[in-house]
Amino acid sequence: MTQATPPTIEITADLREAAAASKAWPFEEARRIIARLDRRGDVAGPVLFETGYGPSGLPHIGTFGEVARTTMVRNAFRLLTGDAVPTTLICFSDDMDGLRKVPTNVPNRAMMEAHLGLPLTSVPDPFSNEHPSFGAANNARLRAFLDRFGFDYDFMSATDVYRSGRFDATLLKMLEVYDEVMAIMLPSLGEERRETYSPFLPISPTTGAVLQVPILERKLDAGTIVYRDPETEALVEQPVTGGQVKCQWKADWALRWAALGIDYEMSGKDLIDSVRLSARICRVLGGEPPEGFNYELFLDENGQKISKSKGNGLSIEEWLTYASPESLSVFMFQKPRAAKRLYFDVIPRAVDDYFSFLAAFPRQDALARLGNPVWHIHAGDPPTVDMPINFAMLLNLAAASNAHQKDVLWGFITRHVDGVTPQTHPKLDELVGYAVRYYDDFVAPTKVFHAPDEEERAALEALDTALADLPTDADAAAIQNAIYEVGRSFSRFQDTRKTGPDGRPGVSLAWFATLYRILLGMERGPRFGSFVAIYGIPETRALIAQALAGELAA
Repeated sequence: MTQATPPTIEITADLREAAAASKAWPFEEARRIIARLDRRGDVAGPVLFETGYGPSGLPHIGTFGEVARTTMVRNAFRLLTGDAVPTTLICFSDDMDGLRKVPTNVPNRAMMEAHLGLPLTSVPDPFSNEHPSFGAANNARLRAFLDRFGFDYDFMSATDVYRSGRFDATLLKMLEVYDEVMAIMLPSLGEERRETYSPFLPISPTTGAVLQVPILERKLDAGTIVYRDPETEALVEQPVTGGQVKCQWKADWALRWAALGIDYEMSGKDLIDSVRLSARICRVLGGEPPEGFNYELFLDENGQKISKSKGNGLSIEEWLTYASPESLSVFMFQKPRAAKRLYFDVIPRAVDDYFSFLAAFPRQDALARLGNPVWHIHAGDPPTVDMPINFAMLLNLAAASNAHQKDVLWGFITRHVDGVTPQTHPKLDELVGYAVRYYDDFVAPTKVFHAPDEEERAALEALDTALADLPTDADAAAIQNAIYEVGRSFSRFQDTRKTGPDGRPGVSLAWFATLYRILLGMERGPRFGSFVAIYGIPETRALIAQALAGELAA
């Protein structure tokens, strides 16, 4: 399955010059691929990028991250080469693997138990009758998201490639260098595993199961292996070609690299040793291991590694319930070599980061643009979007008004932000929808209002008086100054480490944290003056009145 032609990157002289100097990680990776082409004297390419997917569990964001990041490297490569070298991104599904255990997050688990050991594309679809197999169902879920995001890729199924004969020549080479492959793999295995290990896993002609059995004999002229059937004890001679075997995964990875001629593939930090072993096998097969990049793993809310079979962390669908695909790509671009928590609480920051980067892009020079995530997300052509209110502010508006409908938030926005409507700002309207859903599911259930003590009550009363003295259409800066002045007048909220031009003390963050805890039931938020300007001075004074009356913390 091939997606549409990749977008054309507008290449100018200053952009090419900036690309040569850019320290952004996709450009550093792209330069390694160019050096690879130079070493082999093949500057014309083509260049094959690959990302792998194991469809034993539901597709998750970690899987998507490999495609997004690899696409970023591909776009950087295309800019550095002037788009003169053809490239392809292969999304390869290891769907011929045997089902070793039933994932905990799928329906009809009892049915799936009966098919343990079969290739994933031979296990019935537990979700519905829409797809011919479990592997096909998960492949479809992956492709649906990649298509929705607009990735350019060629999808490959291991089942299809093995059965089509495309791997046959390299499988026969694997048979020929069998002893060398075993010499690479056996030292990495435990004593018990060494007794049964073989790079070839026969597909049983009687049960269809993927067998992990010792290979008793190899017949190079016939291109076959001989093993003992674990159920009947009979000797079975079977070709290694035509989809009648698959390879153990490290050998399989090397087989794929050599047979397809893969030039670049990234993988998680936990696979560093596997990459080394597969690279050695690839060389034995006569191939050149691809260039690569080891990214850090995503962690769930408890700091545990995300697992497809456990279903911890975030699913693709969950992220898109609360935020746009572009915000997810920003998250993927930033610090790929740092371990990051991938859970619901990272979404608001990722959303606001995306629009901040988008707003900065037109003002930046060529070098700065190439370090901006939106260049990489949009292949050099990011859209122009006016976003007058950020996601964090929308969440605060929802918290203050207890909004469960978009119309409530739009009521505040249209009242206090001139010229902004759902029709004039469709991206903001989209963001309002995300904010309402996020508020309902993650903010509202965790709101805890703090009851003010005596000094806090005095500060709130002073703030109410200061707001009453302002015109109701005061701008955010005037409101923020009034809030500062109130905080500065109470010793608890002074920051004596900072002083203004007049020598008066600054205001500590504790003042603003106090406002958020008492008025919104939250620990933090964006600039409070901006919040008041949009929420409204009368409405904010009403909140203060409720807090002083003990109605919020009741």
